[in-house]
This record gives sequence, C-alpha cells and structure tokens, in this order.
Amino acid sequence: MSTEQTAPQTVPVEGDESTVLVGFTWRALIVAVIATILASYWIDASEVITLFCQITESVPSIPAVGVLVALVLLIPLTRRISKVLSLDRREIIVVYVFLTVATSMAGPGIIRFLINTIPVLFYFGTPANDFANYTQYMPTWIVPHDTEVIRTLYEGSETGAIPWGAWRTPLLSWGLFFMSFWLMLLGLMTLLRKQWSEREKLTYPLEYLPLEMTEGIEDGRLLTDFFRNPAMWVGFAISFIYNATNIVNAYNPSVKSLGKLYDLGALFTERPWSAIRPLQFNYRPAVVGFGYLMSTEIALSTWVFFLAIRLSAVAGAAMGYEASGFPFRPEQSLGAYVALGLALIWGARAQLKEAFMKAFGQAQHIDDSREPMTYRLAVFALVGGMILWLGWVYYAGMNLRVAVTYLGFILLSTIVYARIRAEMGVPMMWAFPYGQHFKGIKYLFGSKFLYDGSWKTGTIFTTLLFMSRGYFPSLVGYQVEGWRLASAVKMRRQTMTWVLIIALAVGFGTGMWLHLRSYYEYGAGGLTALAGWGSGEAQREYEALTGYARAQAAPNLERSGGIGMGFVISAILVVLRSLFLRFPLHPLAYGLATSFGHKLWGPLFVVWLVKTLIFRLGGMAVYRALIPGFIGLALGHFFTAGMLYGLVGTFGGEQFRKYGVWFG
Repeated sequence: MSTEQTAPQTVPVEGDESTVLVGFTWRALIVAVIATILASYWIDASEVITLFCQITESVPSIPAVGVLVALVLLIPLTRRISKVLSLDRREIIVVYVFLTVATSMAGPGIIRFLINTIPVLFYFGTPANDFANYTQYMPTWIVPHDTEVIRTLYEGSETGAIPWGAWRTPLLSWGLFFMSFWLMLLGLMTLLRKQWSEREKLTYPLEYLPLEMTEGIEDGRLLTDFFRNPAMWVGFAISFIYNATNIVNAYNPSVKSLGKLYDLGALFTERPWSAIRPLQFNYRPAVVGFGYLMSTEIALSTWVFFLAIRLSAVAGAAMGYEASGFPFRPEQSLGAYVALGLALIWGARAQLKEAFMKAFGQAQHIDDSREPMTYRLAVFALVGGMILWLGWVYYAGMNLRVAVTYLGFILLSTIVYARIRAEMGVPMMWAFPYGQHFKGIKYLFGSKFLYDGSWKTGTIFTTLLFMSRGYFPSLVGYQVEGWRLASAVKMRRQTMTWVLIIALAVGFGTGMWLHLRSYYEYGAGGLTALAGWGSGEAQREYEALTGYARAQAAPNLERSGGIGMGFVISAILVVLRSLFLRFPLHPLAYGLATSFGHKLWGPLFVVWLVKTLIFRLGGMAVYRALIPGFIGLALGHFFTAGMLYGLVGTFGGEQFRKYGVWFG
C-alpha cells in the first residue's frame, strides 16, 4: 500500500543514525509535568467552563505547539543566563511529545467524554426511560453509586470539594483500563514500526514541524533557520489574516471575512441533485499546510472518492431509492477500515513473523535493540495489554464475544489511523470511523447480540461508547511520530517509549482532576462542556438499550450492506494497487474519504491542484523551496486561532468569546 514520497530531504530516514541515551532527563520531565498542569487550567477555561476554542482537539494539540514555540524562542535567551535553564534539542522534543499525549487526554474525545458518560444512568433516570433498573449492572469500581456524589457532580457542591473517597477506586480502575489499552498499542506499533519506517520508508509528515523548528537551536543564535525563512512568514501571514478577519467579523459583521466554509450544497435545490447535500468546501489551513507534504495521488484520491460517494447519492435519488442514510458513508468507513487493517497486517506478515520468532528465541540473529521495545517485550505488552483490557471489561460484566468483536473493530481501525498519520500526515483526530465500531455491532448482529440472560453486557457495552465515538485510539499517531522524532534527534526509541507511558499517566490524572474540579465547583449540568456532548450521546444509547427490553432490534440489512460495500471496495482497491503499480487511486484515501472526507475533501483538492501546478511549472526545486511556507500556513493557524485567540478568550473574559474555534 506504499506510494510515492515527497517529504523534504531534511527529514532523516529512520534506521541510518546512531542513537544516544540523553533526552529524557529529570529537567525535561519536570518542565513537561509543570507545562501539563499549567495547560490544564487553560483547557479548563477554554473547553470546560466555557466552550469557545477546542485547543486539545487539534493535531498536534495547541498546548504542545504553544510550549514548543515558547521553548524554541526562549531557550537561546535562558542559555545566556544559565545553562541549567537551557534545554537541548532532544529535551525540547521530549517535552513536545509528552504534551501531545498528556494534554490530548483531557480533550472532548477522551476524559471529557468518559466523565460525561459514566454517571448518566444514575442522574438522568426517569420512570419513562427505566434507567434505574440498569444501574445494578454498573459496578461500584466503575462509577460511584452514592446519589449525593452524583447529584453534586451535576449541580455543584456548596464547598466545591471533590469527594475523592468516592472516586478513588473508579479513577484507579479507569487508569488501569487506559494503560492496558495504551500498552497494547505500544506493543502492536513496535511490531509494525520496522515495516513502515525502514522497509516502506514512510515519511511521517507531521514530524516536520517540531524538527525544523528546533533545527540549529544549539548554535547560539536567537532564531533558528525556520523562523528566519521568508517563505514561512508568508504562509504564517496568510493564516493570520484569514483567522484574524474571521474573528473580527464575529464582533463586527461589517468586516469582510472568508468564514470557515462554503456551502456548495446550497447550489443544488431540486431532486435528484439535492441528494448531493451536505456538500461543504471547508477551509482548513493546517490540512493544506501539512497536506502539502503528502503525495499528490493521495490528495487526488481523497477528493475523487468523496465526490464519487456524493454522486452515488444523486444516482440513488434519480432511481427513486430514498433509503435514509444512503449511500451509508459512515458504514462504508467501518468496512473500509476493517479491510485496510487486515491488508496492512498481511502486508507486514514477514516482519511480524520475524518479530515473533525473535520474541520466542527462534531468531537470535535479528537485532531488536533499537526498537521502541524488544520484540519479546512488545509481544508481552500486546498480549498482556489485551488480556488486561478484556479481563477488565469481562469483570465489569461484558461477555467475551461482544468484547472481542468490539476490540477487533477498534484495533483494526487504529492500525489504519496510525498508517494514515505515518503515510499521509493528516492532522485530524477524527479521521477514523468514529462511532461506527459501536453502531456497526448492532447493525450487523442486532440487539440480541448484547443480551445473555440479562442486559449486563449491553450496559457495559454502552458505557464504553467513548472508545468508539471518542478519539482515544487516535493517540496512537503520537506513538509512531514520537519514535520517529526520537530517531531523528539521535535518541533511543526505548527512552521515548517511557516518555509516552508517563505522559499517558500524567495526562489521565490531570484530565480527571481538572474535570472533577470544575464539575463539583460549578456543576456539570450548567457548563457548556456537558451540553449534548458525551452525556447526550450516552442518554440516547442507554434509551435505545432500555428500548430493546420492550422490542428487540433486528440486524439492519441496509447499513450492514454499507459496511460490506466498504469492505469489498477497499479489498478491490488493495488488489488493484498490488497488481498495477501505477494504479492512481490509493486505498487509504477511500478510508479517509468515507470517515472524514466531508471536512477534508476541499483542503485536499487545494493541495492536489497547487502541487500539480508546482510540479508542472517549477519542478521539485520549487516544491522544496515552498515547504516552509506551507508549514508556516499550519503554524499560523495554530498560533492565531489556537494560541493567540485561545489565550485572549481565556483571560480576556466573555466579551472575547463570540467566535468558536473547532480544530476537529
């Protein structure tokens, strides 16, 4: 499934450098933890107490980018004061990777979704929805059962104090849940790393920003070459003007602005062409900026596949087929990711065989000392993490048949998402079939699949909705990029593995703390962070579950057909790609088009058009010269919409929060 690579030569190829131990020092760890704690106050103000800027939803997270910029600009100054205050390049990269994981944990797709979901049965129960009969299936080690603890979570307590005694056991158990899944992914990605990085030589486009920004920071100059490049500032200025005019327009409509999107669907008002809606051309500077580093064929394939899907809806309407949801794009996405995940495992079968042989002592000649883990430890992390995770959900009450199916769907999608980050560098957390792992099980098997004499399995399954509708599995992107960054700065990948593990633990702790602190002080029911997000999703799914007790839901043949269609199309694309080396449509792009193509097709159309013109008119030399400008476009967006506006809105008060910024 490999493709042409057009990443800049300044990014090193993995596996060709010596490695050293430095980087993860006590100094770097202290800076990272302090930065995470400070960022939690910022996240709390911008996303939880108010909701005007989702700084944790971006890729990379805005706090991580902000600290990276601050360190790069301040280190040359602090070095002149004291070397003790001066981090080197490796330490800066460690702090950056640490923050990408730790601050993302507090985001809307992980901790916030979880904490908004698990108390729903207890607080929102009514005689009509029958939630009270299902609370018995929720163990006390998952969520407190004390009605006063739950009531004050939603309504606030008089003192604002967090009842740590009631939450201690649930927090420890959920910490084990997250860590077991994280270790499972670390083991899995370790086994795949060599295949992707050294044999297929994928380019990991998102690593370009931190590497170029920190290049030459130890030379003693006040600004690195990245900040001295005029092309970078041109791209930065374009994003700054775009975002600034949008923000000012929200306060003064007389100021013209581009807005966030153009609704092409509004141009089609009559059947069958109106079936093409929704069709919006989104303006995404970060996607255009990082997308410039992906291959032209992937950009082309993504928008071609998405428009083909929308045109199939028109064709269906023309033939009188009016099924709700046709052509079932989200369902196609699940089928596509399952097929692509299996194809990626098959494509890496030789590497996986070598790794397992080494792990079990049958291939001593294989050197795994430079891997993120030894292969034996990777297999132990994968299998051990899987056993812990399955044991956790089984002990909670879910039968293994449902648990294994759910985990299988999620893991296959996670492999594909990691590949998208490694090969395409799409800076989107939601570029996977979000919600469909959960819904797909019910579409394929019906509600009887969740019933085994009681609704205990269905209750726990619904409680784990956040694993599918949220984006915790997407943090795998930071794993593969973190190891790549470690290699680029000549740091041991095993050291970076410890950074990733500690970052997850710190991120989980600070994320839970900041949400419980605000919820018990203000009352979750009165905060915008709760409105319809997490709790609303959970209420609808729990209501569906209680409805199954009155009337079972049969498998949904139409939507199951959509899943099958996605699987078959992806399988055909993989075969065509392997048989015809110049086949122009990339299988991964089909998965991307079906999962998040509605947000991505417009920016990637721009990427395809611009790169096509550049290669035809200027060639590779011009393409490489313009790379800093496009990275500046992404950085300018993060700085203006995330860092600058995010800080002004946080500390400037309600009058500076009329414009909402969503990076997802």
